[in-house]
Amino acid sequence: MVELFPPIEPYDEGLLDVGDGNRIHWETCGNPDGKPAVMLHGGPGQGCTPGMWRMFDPARYRAVLFDQRGCGRSTPHASDPATEMRHNTTEHLVADLELLREHLGIERWLVTGGSWGTTLALVYAQRYPERVTEIIVSAISTTRRSEIDWLYHGAGRFFPEEWANFRGDRSGDLVAAYARLMEDPDPLVRTEAARAWCAWEDTVLSLEPSPAVHNGPIGAWELAIARIVTHYYSHEGWLEPGAVIRDAVLLRDIPGVLIHGRRDLSCPVDTAWELARAWPGAELLIDDGSGHRGSDVKRAWKLEALARFAGG
Repeated sequence: MVELFPPIEPYDEGLLDVGDGNRIHWETCGNPDGKPAVMLHGGPGQGCTPGMWRMFDPARYRAVLFDQRGCGRSTPHASDPATEMRHNTTEHLVADLELLREHLGIERWLVTGGSWGTTLALVYAQRYPERVTEIIVSAISTTRRSEIDWLYHGAGRFFPEEWANFRGDRSGDLVAAYARLMEDPDPLVRTEAARAWCAWEDTVLSLEPSPAVHNGPIGAWELAIARIVTHYYSHEGWLEPGAVIRDAVLLRDIPGVLIHGRRDLSCPVDTAWELARAWPGAELLIDDGSGHRGSDVKRAWKLEALARFAGG
C-alpha cells in the first residue's frame, strides 16, 4: 500500500467573501514558505476531505484547499432550498479561485484536482495560464455533453435494472429532470431525488474496490451534491462544446501530468487520451487496473509528480 504523508492540521483558515452573498471556506497547511499548490475537489459539490492534505509533503508544499460555492463549510449551503443557484457557475468558481490566490498573496501555484476538479483546474489554467506553474489531474473529465450523456444514460447498459430505477417514468434528459426535482418546493421530493441520484452514482462506481453505497439517511451532503451536480451538468458547465480540449493548446507552456484508470466507468479513458493529444507536452499515465477512485498506482504517480514539481 502506498504511504501518504501523516495527517496534519491547517495552520490557517477562513471564510472569503466572494460576492453574491457567498463565502468560501479555505484552509492552508504545510510549510508557509513552501511551494504553493491548490487542490480542487470533485463533484461539483463534493467538498474537501481531510485526507486530501496527505498527498502533499508538508515540508515542501504550502497546500491550499477550499470548498466550492454551496458545499462543505462554504455558505450559504446548497442543501438549503433558499440558497440561490444562479450565482453558482463554472465562471464564478474560476473567479473565486483567482480571488483566493490574491487573498493569500500567492503569485503562482500548482493546480491539481480530480474528476470535476479536472474540469475546473483546466478552465482556470486556460483563463490564467500565467498564474499556474504545473497541473496534475486525475479521473479526467471535461464536462462535455457526450461525457454527461454517457454517465447518466450510456452507462446504464452495464446496470440495466439500476438504471431503470434511476430513470423511473422519466424520459429525455435525465440530468435536466433531476435538476428540476432538486428545485421542487416539496422537501420529500428533493430528498427522494437526492437518494436516487446518489444511488446511481454509487452504482456506476460499484465495480471498483471498496464501493461506498448511500443506503442511510439523506442529509445535507447528499442534498447539496445532487443539487449542485444537476445544476452544473444540466448546463454542461456553461462551457462551449468541446472547449476544454479545444483550448488545451493554451497550456502548452505548463507542465502537465494526466492520471487515469482504464477501468473508469464514470469517465471513460478516451477523454483523457483526447486531452493529452491536444495539450502539447502533457504526460498521460493510464493504469490498466484502476477505475475512477484512487488506487495505489494512481496515488503513487501523483506523489511522484508532486515530488518532482516541489522544487519548481
